[in-house]
Amino acid sequence: MNSPLKIHENYSLKHRNTLGLLASARYFVEVNSVDELPEVLGFARDKQLPVIPLGGGSNVVFGEFLNALVVHINLKGRSVLQRDQGRVVVRAEAGENWHEFVLWTLTNEAYGLENLSLIPGTVGAAPIQNIGAYGVELKDHFVSLEAMNIESGEIECFDRQAVCFGYRDSVFKGEKLDQYIITSVTLELDPVLRPKLGYGHLGDLIASRLDGEAPSALDISQAVCDIRREKLPDPSVIGNAGSFFKNPEISQELMDQLKKRYPNIIAYPVGAKWKLAAGWLIDQAGLRGVREGEVGTYQKQALVLVNHGGATGQNVLAFSDRVQQKVNEKFGIMLEREPRFYNGWVSSIG
Repeated sequence: MNSPLKIHENYSLKHRNTLGLLASARYFVEVNSVDELPEVLGFARDKQLPVIPLGGGSNVVFGEFLNALVVHINLKGRSVLQRDQGRVVVRAEAGENWHEFVLWTLTNEAYGLENLSLIPGTVGAAPIQNIGAYGVELKDHFVSLEAMNIESGEIECFDRQAVCFGYRDSVFKGEKLDQYIITSVTLELDPVLRPKLGYGHLGDLIASRLDGEAPSALDISQAVCDIRREKLPDPSVIGNAGSFFKNPEISQELMDQLKKRYPNIIAYPVGAKWKLAAGWLIDQAGLRGVREGEVGTYQKQALVLVNHGGATGQNVLAFSDRVQQKVNEKFGIMLEREPRFYNGWVSSIG
């Protein structure tokens, strides 16, 4: 293929995933503009290989060898599209670092994402997962996204309804799985700060720091960052993919039963259901700080699985199976994994 693009063969992915897993791809390429994508997709078709889009590598678990073309999406750019009394519409290209984008919105007096500070990954990955933290989810501010259809090479636009957001879920993890590469995201933010401090101990931390004064957006962002740094290890120090399991939602009936057995259970009401803290469940199952070979749970937060050195994707998968089994045995609840698993030609979610 005559192309200025540099396509690498048998490329190590160890430094392309935050778990630091030993893995490699048959082919790897970095894309810096949307115009390069059709050529890349053509290469994959010629080789009869699947395409795996890759952002920051913070929500994936790779098998040892991916017989695929891994495409690192490095599209950059961010802008304010519209500003009026009621809203600020912003757009970011898919390769923008999510946390840096959040800080950019705050310096541009566009508020609403401060609770989502320091979530790892890129802007393009955010709607796939419908990222969320401290009572805020991406869908709360989502307007639309653009994505290239891998089969046709056409750019298509998806509005909020078309993306079908759910809890850590979207159409791109279901019906449209492996069919699109997201290229940009447009969000609607607020020109006036409206703090959301009711989830977890975020409000208490800010109140203790400010002695009752109203917080700025940067105050909230900094508090969120401090909480996350306290609970989550730095991937550059110890490999991890952040929260590894979703917080399960259960019925009122099951909640009543569990409350009798575990009065200190951590849970939050969500409509007619209750959302439990998966980290608490894992901790109560006696699995915080446990290590098996090169994989284990983080000492400070059982929800985080860590790679102590030479782990493979299969090691992580096997250990996560054990965590699910132990929690299910104790509470009758089957935890669902957050990261995407890739193994050879096959990928799976859940």
